[in-house]
Amino acid sequence: MRTQYTKSEVMDFIEDSDVKFIKLAFCDIFGCQRVIAIQPSLVPQALDSGIPIDASRITGFEREHDSELFLVPDTSTMSLLPWRPVHGRVVRFYCDIRRADGSSFDIDCRGILKKAVDMAKLHGIIFNFGARSEFYLFKNDEEGNPTDIPFDNAGFMGAAPEDKGEDVRREICLTLEDMDVTPQSSHHSGGPGQNIIEFCPGPAVSSADDVITYKWVVKTMAARNGLTASFAPSPIPDKDGNGFHITLTPILRDRDCSEHFLAGILAHAAEITAILNPTADSYRRLGVFGAPEYVSWSEKSRRCFAYKKAGQPTIEVRSPDPTANPYLAYAALIYAGLDGFLKRTKLQKPDATPEASDKLPKSAEEALAVFEKSSFIRNVFSEYLVKTFVQTFGCPRAGM
Repeated sequence: MRTQYTKSEVMDFIEDSDVKFIKLAFCDIFGCQRVIAIQPSLVPQALDSGIPIDASRITGFEREHDSELFLVPDTSTMSLLPWRPVHGRVVRFYCDIRRADGSSFDIDCRGILKKAVDMAKLHGIIFNFGARSEFYLFKNDEEGNPTDIPFDNAGFMGAAPEDKGEDVRREICLTLEDMDVTPQSSHHSGGPGQNIIEFCPGPAVSSADDVITYKWVVKTMAARNGLTASFAPSPIPDKDGNGFHITLTPILRDRDCSEHFLAGILAHAAEITAILNPTADSYRRLGVFGAPEYVSWSEKSRRCFAYKKAGQPTIEVRSPDPTANPYLAYAALIYAGLDGFLKRTKLQKPDATPEASDKLPKSAEEALAVFEKSSFIRNVFSEYLVKTFVQTFGCPRAGM
């Protein structure tokens, strides 16, 4: 459990650690991290009332009367950036987004996930979430620009020297540990230059924060090694795509409620696919190289939409890719599972044949149409979020 620090504890830490720059971080509707740096003198203001930002320049935030929003640091996310100099250090906080009157902003994705967690708690359900996200490493040219040449040609769980990413993964894991994100395993994945790191599960919001931190660290360590990291769903045609495999463990007062929960996720799989797979590139990955195509689950194979060992409460959802906003993805899975739990939805048999299973949407357009028409989606998310998600779907986003 993270520690929530008081204002005086934060200020003492900043002074004792020789911190000169404070990065206030948040995510846009795409799950892309954005930051503003402030000086230590503004920290008390940030903690009391927030630091204003111009929301009109951020896609999805640009409603005229919301043009000024405020970032309020969550002190439990305070973390030094290990790759910055030890003199004049840099610390990062993830922030909640508020309006001028102190109310929550509708598209504060972190806040949306908090509401989903609170809703589940009302029914006695708590969670642990975990994540395993793949990425490719590409060589840069002489001017430092990315190429389409993979860093190596090793295969799944390949070893050095064929696996050239071993040292980069080591740097990533050590940096994550310095930022209180604990890696569990790492190895070369199936594609050339493709890697995967899994980190310890935790509460939903903390886990989603860790996903954002993870992607930041991966890109930073790759750049420091003269490489470019890509989280795109299908960066190399005809090679393995990048998956973002999400595990969730729903517990009801020390009892397993995962069967109804999984049934709900399967029932709403098509409706939440636009959130789990939000780019056109996402649909070049689904259905090939082990990525799921059908809405089915298994106790034996990880090639289905969901995987769950017999007698175990943990559910692994395998359709998402790294372009998904982790806060929205986790919230969608919570709401879908909770719907199955409340309705006592019966879980279909595992390993259903393709003929007996529904297909996932085949394109971004189809996924968005199912999302927009879904009464379930409109019941669990605000109309403002749904409308904004539809309007911004397919808009250019920061490089993955």
